[in-house]
Amino acid sequence: MITQNHPTQYWHLLGNGRVQCDLCPQACKLNEGQRGVCFVRMREHDQIVLTTYGRSSGFAIDPIEKKPLNNFLPGSKSYSFGTAGCNLSCKFCQNWDISKAHEDDILNKRSTPENIAKTAQANGCQTVAFTYNEPIISMEYAIDVAKECHKLGLRTVAVTNGYICDEPRKEFFSYMDAARVDLKSFTERFYKEIAGAHLQPILDTLVYLKNYTRVWFEIICLLIPDENDSASEIMDLTAWVKDNLGIDVPVHFTAFYPAWKMIDKPVTSIETLIRARDIAMGDGLRYVYTGNVHHPEGNETLCYNCKKCVIARVGYEIIEYHLDGAGNCKFCHTKCAGVFS
Repeated sequence: MITQNHPTQYWHLLGNGRVQCDLCPQACKLNEGQRGVCFVRMREHDQIVLTTYGRSSGFAIDPIEKKPLNNFLPGSKSYSFGTAGCNLSCKFCQNWDISKAHEDDILNKRSTPENIAKTAQANGCQTVAFTYNEPIISMEYAIDVAKECHKLGLRTVAVTNGYICDEPRKEFFSYMDAARVDLKSFTERFYKEIAGAHLQPILDTLVYLKNYTRVWFEIICLLIPDENDSASEIMDLTAWVKDNLGIDVPVHFTAFYPAWKMIDKPVTSIETLIRARDIAMGDGLRYVYTGNVHHPEGNETLCYNCKKCVIARVGYEIIEYHLDGAGNCKFCHTKCAGVFS
């Protein structure tokens, strides 16, 4: 039986009578009946409860490349679903109708974790992806779904902004097999003024994933004209990735399209994305992609040794595949970083 309000763990009572949510760095301090920035975690009877457990804004079967994940089970299907709400307030949000929705407005579908896992398996999906809005804020639901998925041999994918505190970070990612993490900018100014957050916790999440987990993760950077697309910022970002995460972590540079509160901005040019890709690859990153534009070269997975294309794509469709079952290049037998079986 799914109950609407589900108890949560990460909170504590303050001396002034408020209850502080300890899930993410927003650290919302709530009076009775108040909701946090994410809107879905609420103070009820002197504790923080999740109001969206067992409720979804929709389900879909997507190619894993749509997450986007290019080096994780390429060509496979992912059963994708979201809830509502977000703990960031990005002015450019592409899914603002979901991330900023009140749950009563949009969550008209109910499903148990067991049903989600069984439906994914029945439809030939290898993974279940927590996507469309931020899964961290509904972590209790996501974790229970992940448990059911793992019973059936399915893997789990978090499409996340990475904005989470230390202790819940450990628990949440212990149930994830892969993650696509947004690195929205490499400046504190951008995060504070445009995303309503801070940069450092996202960097902390990326370092944690690299050093303390077996989660396969890829980074996505949405480039917005005159906000986070300068050559100097791209150089700083890629240098940090190289020094702190290594050269095998895939990075996706994707195009911005006007949305929500940033409809006055132009679409990102393909030249900007190609420049960012060239900078990252010139700095030694091995797997760098472009997205949201037609750029076949930027959609290719290359063997870093022989430089040949081992996976060619048109959009989300694979048209050439030159890796063996272990993920080795069929031309020179060099291992390609990723998860391929």
